[in-house]
Amino acid sequence: MPVKIVRFNLTHLWNGEYPLFVTQLVSIIDKHQPDSLQLTKTFARLTDLLPQLAKIKARELNNAKSEQLEHLDDDRDALIKGIWLQVKNYGAMRIALLAPHVEVMKRFLNIHGNDIADSNYNSETKRVRDLLADYDAKPDVKIASENLHLDLLFEELRSLNTQFADLFLLRNDEESTVETVNTRAIRSETDKRLIALFDGIEFCSKEYEDLDYQPLANEMNGLVNYYKAQLKARTTRRNKKKDSDSEDIVVEE
Repeated sequence: MPVKIVRFNLTHLWNGEYPLFVTQLVSIIDKHQPDSLQLTKTFARLTDLLPQLAKIKARELNNAKSEQLEHLDDDRDALIKGIWLQVKNYGAMRIALLAPHVEVMKRFLNIHGNDIADSNYNSETKRVRDLLADYDAKPDVKIASENLHLDLLFEELRSLNTQFADLFLLRNDEESTVETVNTRAIRSETDKRLIALFDGIEFCSKEYEDLDYQPLANEMNGLVNYYKAQLKARTTRRNKKKDSDSEDIVVEE
């Protein structure tokens, strides 16, 4: 019985999704014994590209770590600036009880400079580490911090700096093992072999009437339709955001 494999525009898949889609498809086809369905050659041509697709996956995982680093650095910068701002605000309040603690914190922060958040990744990590080591070594600074309710901010800064340093080293270690990947070329060739496989399944289902391709087609189409639904939902969300961003802002007179 002739079957039809559902198609969709593969270029709409993100690089992080593409290798997953192909490996899931390969798993489905392999389960249905492609040799017995006369799909040996076209299936082998697709599976030959799995090592290349793994490189795309490795690169995307490393890119994800870079995005995490950016978010951690943004949080770290905001916290550093927040500590300086809090001390400045306490100084502006001129509360006699807090004044001595404000002076202690001002002297301490001036030693380390208010431009820490403007430093590059490695320099900022080191400067924050030095600041925290100095903070731990000075009882008067810790007392002032507690009285100004800054101690929780310093501990959060310690946590963020440690997370950033650990992830930075991990990202760099992994990056050194990831080959330069021509993602576009790999995807283009994989697309061709996927289409050839889809065409082959449809052709064989007409050519070999004694073989049943329907179970394979049903499962493949189920996977393809899942991704089509995800892409449609993504497009809908994007369009809604565009509509929201373009709404006129009414200023009351």
